[in-house]
Amino acid sequence: MNDYIRERDSIGRRVALSEDGKYRWSYEYSLFKDPTVFLLILKIFFFIFLGIFAFLIILGATESSDFFREEFLGYLKIFGFILIGMIAVVGIGYLIYAAIMGGKYSVIFEMDDKGVNHIQTARQAERARGIGEAAAVIGLASGNFGMAGAGVASQRTSMYSDFSKVKKVKRYPRRNLIKVNATLNHNQVYAAPEDYEFVYNFIVSHCANAK
Repeated sequence: MNDYIRERDSIGRRVALSEDGKYRWSYEYSLFKDPTVFLLILKIFFFIFLGIFAFLIILGATESSDFFREEFLGYLKIFGFILIGMIAVVGIGYLIYAAIMGGKYSVIFEMDDKGVNHIQTARQAERARGIGEAAAVIGLASGNFGMAGAGVASQRTSMYSDFSKVKKVKRYPRRNLIKVNATLNHNQVYAAPEDYEFVYNFIVSHCANAK
């Protein structure tokens, strides 16, 4: 792993141009105050369950011509209960995750004319991999493939966005957040308030295909 990741303190909060032509900066926020990671986890599980629900609806509709008149409401009620339970489980799991991560999310960004890279600091990356491995093992052992898949996905500790492939850039200045979205690649870029406009304008000016 790169030396600048091992020595996080050498990367300042302000955006700085390095000798190799890349901008680098660090960012840290409270996992208990900022809902971004929680909402991301919730979205992953929601779409997993939505896919399962849609499959069951299609299966039921093909087996019975009266499905939507007699059984659909029952399926909808069950899905509602599962959804409430999922939110509760994800909420508890997130609090445990936040506690293990020390209550903070620490990340380093590097950006040049071609793209931007979102990299967890070495210490947090190691913790995230441990949590992901545990979740994957528990999910497989219990037959919960959604949990196993989420565990594998959570072991990813960096995400690179190629500006030429970015389709949409969204700004959330109150959360110091810029979402850089491409097909199957949704990156989250943070910057301090004093550098936010610079980073946002730099990204937008280099994403020729973005809306």
